[in-house]
Amino acid sequence: MGIEVGGLLGLIWLIIVIWAIVKVAKSSAGGLAKLLWILVLLFFPLLGLIIWFLLGPKG
Repeated sequence: MGIEVGGLLGLIWLIIVIWAIVKVAKSSAGGLAKLLWILVLLFFPLLGLIIWFLLGPKG
């Protein structure tokens, strides 16, 4: 049962990170800011997502 739960949580996590990247790409921020946010989300998924939720675009 542990593998199934881990796989499901990993899939949910992947969907959340992809959603955040899409939100960044659609935001009105400048090109460099978008690139930096996407790189942070890709290279530091947990920390990047937390920082993006706290400091990222609102609304």
